Amino acid sequence: MSKATLTVIIAAKNEGHQIRTCVDSVSFADEILVLDSGSSDDTVAQARSCGATVHITDWQGYGPQQLRGINLAKCDWVLSLDADEIVSSALRNEILDAIARPKFDGYRLPRHSSFCGVFIEHSGWRPDFTLRLGRRPLSGFTDHFLHAHMTVNGKTGDLHTPIIHYSYRNLDDVLEKLNRYSRGAALDLKTRGGSSTLAKALMKGFWSFVRTYFLKQGFRDGSMGLALAIYNSHTTYYKYLRLWMQERGAAARIDAGDENRQ
Repeated sequence: MSKATLTVIIAAKNEGHQIRTCVDSVSFADEILVLDSGSSDDTVAQARSCGATVHITDWQGYGPQQLRGINLAKCDWVLSLDADEIVSSALRNEILDAIARPKFDGYRLPRHSSFCGVFIEHSGWRPDFTLRLGRRPLSGFTDHFLHAHMTVNGKTGDLHTPIIHYSYRNLDDVLEKLNRYSRGAALDLKTRGGSSTLAKALMKGFWSFVRTYFLKQGFRDGSMGLALAIYNSHTTYYKYLRLWMQERGAAARIDAGDENRQ
C-alpha cells in the first residue's frame, strides 16, 4: 500500500513577516502551495525560498482561493492553513498518523489563539475546532465573505493537538480586523437576508460582551480577556450598524474589500 501524501494550502497577501515560519512548520508535507493575491512585500520570495510552490492569482474571496488550492493540489489529502498559523511537531505527528491510518474522511483541528501576545484559554476561543484536513477528492470550501470554511463530503472526526494561531499581533492589527471583520460579517448577514436597527446593533453588541466575558468565562483570561470581550462587542455592534446604515442609505456602500485573511 502506497504512502498517503499531503498538500498544505496557504492563502496569503503581504505576509512576508510570518510566511516563512508558517511554511517551515509544514515542511513535512509532500506539497506546499501558497496562493498569493498580489503581495507588495517579499511574501512570494520568502515562500519560494523555503520550498513552497507559489501561484499568483487574483482575489475572489477566501473560500474561492482555498478551493483553487484544492483543485491545484496533487496529493491524497489537503490541509488548509492560514499564514498566521503554525503546526507544532506534536500536531505534525498526529496529522501524519491520521492520514496513514485514516478513520475519517476529514478532521477538525483545535486552535490555540493569541490576542496581542497573550494566548487565550477561555472567552469562547478554546477549544476552537475547525475543519482543516480532508481527503482531496471529497474536500471543498464555502463562499462566505468572512470565515469561509472547509467542507468534506464524508465522515469527520477530531484531532487533539492544536494549531498555534497568532491571530492578533498588536493593537493596530486588532483595529484593522475590527473594521474588516465587521464589514465581512455585515455582507454575510445581508446575503442571508438579515436586517438591522440601531437598537438591534446596540443590543447585539452588549450581548456579545456578556457572552464573551461572563458566559464564556473571559474574566478568567484576566485583563486581556476583558479587552477581547470589548473587541467582540465592538465588532458585533459595527456589523449590525453597517447593515442598518446601508438600509437607510446613510453610509458608504458595504463591499467585500480585501477579506484576505481569516
